[in-house]
Amino acid sequence: MPRVYQSRDDDLGGPLRALLGVITEQADLIEADIERLAEDWFVETCQDWVLPYLGDLVGFHAAPASAEALAAGTEEARKLLAALAARRDVGHTVRNRRRKGTLAVLEDLAADAAAWPARAVEFRRLLGLTQAIRLWGRDPRADARRLHRGRLADLREVDVLDRVDGPFDALAHTVDVRRINSPRGQGRYNIPELGLFVWRLRPYSVTGAPAFSCHDRARAHFTFSILGNDAPLITAPDREPEPAHIAEERDVPAFIRRLAFRERTADYYGPGKSLCLYTAAPKEGDPPIAVPLERIVAADLTDWVYRPKPGQVAVDPVLGRIAFPAGYAPDTGVWVDYHYGFSDDLGGGEYHRPLKPAATVYTVGTGGQFTLINAALRQWNIDKSADPERREAVIELVDSGAYQEQLEIKLEDGDRLTLRAAQRKRPVLRLLDWYSNRPDALRLIGPDGPPTDAPPAVVTLDGLLITGRSVRMEGRIGVVGIRHCTLVPGWSLDDKCCPEHEEEPSLELLRTTACLQVDRSILGTIIVEADETHREPNRIWLSDSIIDATDDCLAAIVADDDGFAFATVSARRCTVFGAVRVHAAELFENSILTGEVCVARRQQGCFRFCWLPPGSRTPAQFHCEPAHSGDPIRVVPRFTRIRYGTPGYAQLAAWCPDEIVRGADDDSEMGVFHDLFQPQRTDTLRLRLDEFTPAGTDSAILFVT
Repeated sequence: MPRVYQSRDDDLGGPLRALLGVITEQADLIEADIERLAEDWFVETCQDWVLPYLGDLVGFHAAPASAEALAAGTEEARKLLAALAARRDVGHTVRNRRRKGTLAVLEDLAADAAAWPARAVEFRRLLGLTQAIRLWGRDPRADARRLHRGRLADLREVDVLDRVDGPFDALAHTVDVRRINSPRGQGRYNIPELGLFVWRLRPYSVTGAPAFSCHDRARAHFTFSILGNDAPLITAPDREPEPAHIAEERDVPAFIRRLAFRERTADYYGPGKSLCLYTAAPKEGDPPIAVPLERIVAADLTDWVYRPKPGQVAVDPVLGRIAFPAGYAPDTGVWVDYHYGFSDDLGGGEYHRPLKPAATVYTVGTGGQFTLINAALRQWNIDKSADPERREAVIELVDSGAYQEQLEIKLEDGDRLTLRAAQRKRPVLRLLDWYSNRPDALRLIGPDGPPTDAPPAVVTLDGLLITGRSVRMEGRIGVVGIRHCTLVPGWSLDDKCCPEHEEEPSLELLRTTACLQVDRSILGTIIVEADETHREPNRIWLSDSIIDATDDCLAAIVADDDGFAFATVSARRCTVFGAVRVHAAELFENSILTGEVCVARRQQGCFRFCWLPPGSRTPAQFHCEPAHSGDPIRVVPRFTRIRYGTPGYAQLAAWCPDEIVRGADDDSEMGVFHDLFQPQRTDTLRLRLDEFTPAGTDSAILFVT
């Protein structure tokens, strides 16, 4: 551009420069689009909007939910596409059509269309038959294959009897004339019936964690769960050997049966498998030593009646219990690897979490800089006193061990502290009874004096499991973020997963300015104690979380005197077990609240696409159940389990009313597992089953968990 035009453009305020900037921006977009043309030819690398066009080339018919998500292009739409596995579904269309009519293709459809592990069952093969006398000219090998069908059950084959009416049933049944897809009464065992058993729970690992010693019973008794509760162990699935293989028990995340563990112990036990036990090495500092396979025996440890022999270690995978011979328990400790079942990446767990990089990181645990959290806190206080730039720091717990410390974190204005688990680790903070005359919570204490020029402190808890006591906040604090954490409801559990202190809170906001932000976490009761005459109400933001008061009659969010919590609350995609009594509500959407909801200020705020108990006092409601359907008796949330620590916790049951299962603003389910988009996945899988099953065949999706 000649200098004269640049000078004149500067005199006029730069209109030519602005025009050329717009042209350059559009040219850059065109250039980037041209560079992506080669990638858009392949389903693995193409942009989302290209998928329908590639699908049309192979005659792929997208499910309605998938088509709408592709057209929308929003963040919620991208989450839905990830849940539906649309890219994989398009990519495998031709391969699956070539295998149409085979049983194994149905299992692949479940993985492609809904990302669910599955086992396909042809129920006609389980029908009882009358064996015919072999006639001249018949193939004797065909008769041999039919000998196992139609015979009486052998009561000595206990493992076969243990699998009756499940996805791995092998016994013969009489004919059931009801259709498997009947909306009234579901039948299974008939000639045209096909069933696809799918597992909604995922296997989550716990690696190198200390086992819980049941000292109240015997020194030789342990549980896999660090909380001391019974936790059924789940299979870490193996990769199937070939596409035509029909899934077996070890290929899906099924609960481990005692008989299966006894007969195929080597398939489940060992480092890197479904479970493993470790004891301390002879030399300090060496890694723990795995208990040899030949010492492991399967046993029923109900009531701890079974007594293993010397040299044996009894394992009950159904209850998640371990028993050593009396007098032979390792004095140096027991560590465990195992898998448990849960619905989604929620609470403390060994799954991938987005972590922000930090300039100052203090590592604690095995292989870290410090062995205690308090030692890292002391070092941080020394460093920030010497260098004000170190007010922002991360204390990272690098293993899945148990940390038993008295934690009192004193903060100053300008501090930014993150206490987090390392990637794919699940450390446990056990807050014990340190004092006999005062509470022993994890205390976050801000300054009480007049405000300074520096902003209030910011604290983040990330990826932790906290048990034994509550988390207490006091003084002047800015934002307290709790993400991917579990604050055990009721502080601790008994062996039946019942809370031992059901009326105790998990979070206490005591005369503090803290703004609480909870994301993808599990919490117990939240208590707010405030002086309403001198400050604004606390702000509480909840998203994709569970607030569990342990009973609908108890309060989940409340003041310290059982009155209205002086807080303004917002909740998105949450499940709340218990009553809610708050000063104000800003926005509640796509949530389930099982206890009575009372809001003091009802002139502002909104509840939309939520389930609320009849009689709740709230701001304006929009499309909330059961008021919208007008059927408060039938439209009630049904859960697989409502106790923390049990598989299927807070998961909507398969028989939950459709008004709740599809009651969110995007026709997904209400509650904490909204972003799993299970209704849309179910619809997509049913569409694929109708396309790939032969004519005259009835098929249905059967949820196992």
